[in-house]
Amino acid sequence: MSSTRWLPSRFNAISHADNGDLILYNSYSGAIVSFSVEEKQEVMSALKREGLPGDLSDLLQPLADAGFLVPENIDEERRASFLHQSLHRTDTMHLIVMPTEACNFRCTYCYQTFPYGKMKQEVREGLKRHIEQKAGSLQHLNISWFGGEPMLALDVIQELSESILKTVNQHDISYTAEMSTNGYLLTSEAFRSLLNWNVRRYMITLDGMADIHDSRRFLTGGGKTFARIIENLKAIQQINENYEIYIRINFDEANLDEIPRFLKYIGSLFSNDPRFQIFCRPVGRWGGANDGDLPICDNRTAETKIWEFSEFGLNQGLNMSSIIESALMPTGSVCYAAKPHSFAVGADGQLYKCTCSLDEEFNKVGTLFSNGSMEIDYDKMALWVTSGEEKDSVCQSCFYRPSCQGNHCPLYRLRTGKRPCSYEKRKIKRVLGLIYKQNT
Repeated sequence: MSSTRWLPSRFNAISHADNGDLILYNSYSGAIVSFSVEEKQEVMSALKREGLPGDLSDLLQPLADAGFLVPENIDEERRASFLHQSLHRTDTMHLIVMPTEACNFRCTYCYQTFPYGKMKQEVREGLKRHIEQKAGSLQHLNISWFGGEPMLALDVIQELSESILKTVNQHDISYTAEMSTNGYLLTSEAFRSLLNWNVRRYMITLDGMADIHDSRRFLTGGGKTFARIIENLKAIQQINENYEIYIRINFDEANLDEIPRFLKYIGSLFSNDPRFQIFCRPVGRWGGANDGDLPICDNRTAETKIWEFSEFGLNQGLNMSSIIESALMPTGSVCYAAKPHSFAVGADGQLYKCTCSLDEEFNKVGTLFSNGSMEIDYDKMALWVTSGEEKDSVCQSCFYRPSCQGNHCPLYRLRTGKRPCSYEKRKIKRVLGLIYKQNT
């Protein structure tokens, strides 16, 4: 008999499905497992604080393999600290690229001021050269196309993508790309081009049916946008390739009651296609000109409605965005702005950490030059990458620490001095139940 004593991990969370099945989650391993009602008693006994001595049964051994049970000599505090250090790896790079900072929409809750048009040629050259210079040490590169509205500068995306693809292929670098777009210019023809440039994930916002959406997300001149976006999505659906479309639904008190009607409609279009997924989030006061007039939901309503709408969507045959489950993985809820290898590149070569505070000086952390070099203000950088678990004892003791590391939103901590916690962490039992429901 083994002398090992097994203890429950401090990073476990427990939930139950509607049918009584037990759902377990561990934020250090990222494992999510379920057990039947018949198996529940033995599993729950094993997860008691006093732990278990000796060899594990066939039912319980997978708990140790997945990190729910750990040997008593394991220092999980050290494990979490070491995981935090992995964010400082130098073989990966994430760049949020703004091929233009102009936009063809004027959404009521937008925080951007659109100071620049297309990315300057010298900035494009600098970006190409920077990636070429880093390529020898990279294993993975991720590009996020952002704006403004990036589809207004499809030619810039093409120019940069062709150069990036050449570089990553020469150096055998794993390459992924994604885009945040309003979808208005995302025709099937443009979409096929983007797929050829390896852009496989898209965030597209629709805030309700035409009457609601068009009152919130309209063209610069006031024109309607809903019908054209829907037609684009229908056309894209006919393309038989692998990609993910996250339909983001921003809600506040003004459209709250209309979201179920919209989800039924989206379900009627895309319920048979898991590539189309929903992502529900509350409108916030993000710094725009209309901030004071926005009818935002209170925190309790917002947190409740995210998952209420998500479940309603599941009932229509839709999938939740894969972003949700990814957020539960180790470091999955750490904001890109908190990662040392991540920068946003403005159309003028300005480097930022966060895309939600482009006008704030503490976010302007450097400059990209035409020769590919970057000049970085490391004092400003430190504000973003060292604002989490290092100094927050509550974060250090939290079951969710490996996933967010106290850095789910460094901007929120910088602005308010308060602890940022993800929506997934705050409603973890509900989230686990929804993931179970989606996958069974």
